[in-house]
Amino acid sequence: MGSHARPNRIHRTGVRIATVALFGAALPITAGGLAQAATPGTAHAVDESGRQTDAAAAAVSQDQTTPQLHTDHAFLLDARDGSQERELWAGAKADESVPMASTTKIMTALVVLKHPEWLNRQITVKQEYRDYVQENGSSTADLQTGDKLTVEQLLYAMLLPSGGDAAMALADNYGVGDTQDARIADFVRQMNAEAQQLGLAGTHFDTFDGISHGNNHSTARDLAKLGQRAMLQPVFADVVKNKQFKAEAPAANGHTRYYTWTNTNELLSSYDGALGIKTGSGPEDGYCVVFAAQRDNRTLVGAILKDDTDQHRFEDAAKMLDWGFAH
Repeated sequence: MGSHARPNRIHRTGVRIATVALFGAALPITAGGLAQAATPGTAHAVDESGRQTDAAAAAVSQDQTTPQLHTDHAFLLDARDGSQERELWAGAKADESVPMASTTKIMTALVVLKHPEWLNRQITVKQEYRDYVQENGSSTADLQTGDKLTVEQLLYAMLLPSGGDAAMALADNYGVGDTQDARIADFVRQMNAEAQQLGLAGTHFDTFDGISHGNNHSTARDLAKLGQRAMLQPVFADVVKNKQFKAEAPAANGHTRYYTWTNTNELLSSYDGALGIKTGSGPEDGYCVVFAAQRDNRTLVGAILKDDTDQHRFEDAAKMLDWGFAH
């Protein structure tokens, strides 16, 4: 998802099992805390009088006040009352603009939610949406051609299993133009306009889902702020907190199709108080996650980009949250 790069088939940890069934006939379809303590020896270094040396004390202080992560592209903020934000901690590369993979879909959802009156509007799945994920090796919600899903259902399909097919359906129907390409280009233009309005200076979109054409990038700081703004939208917050979601939709032959979408965000199962938000990964993007959690009436929102492994991004997010709630 860097310059003209297409992700390989296993790049997206967002691919999970999406079970789909047609009423009257079974159609199983698969789709895809605190900072570490000072090191032994340093923490216990003492002088001849038995007192801890200044160097050792400084090392302990540093370890207690800095989350130890596998990436420098990280940022954490305190959402306070929801409408305000306060910086808690920034990694050394929190403001470096890099590819952001499927965390792109947070902005896709925000643009869609500018029209909440359309949430119950039905959108027909086109074959082009299925072709797109096949051609690009994208994550999929395994939407079936001819099925009619509501905008709200498509938000679940996009944000939980990270369905590129669902993202394309939304972009195609929320953009303006006489052709599909024109409508998608207009939708991406809306995404960039929203980023500019939110003051996300390090962010630029060239895609609706993270499959980049060479100019889709953001910073950890910007994505944390974007995540915080997205969580102010009740529909968005309600969607991303779900570990799994089941939906049914009218199929092209008049029967009912049943979908099951599983969230790619493992923090929802492993971290007490986790609220969401969105994962992403790619060959050039590394492993990304925008996350939020609430404890003791405090809500923290953070972002991690370019982590080195799938599991490390969730471990690092948990470290950041533990540190944040302790400060």
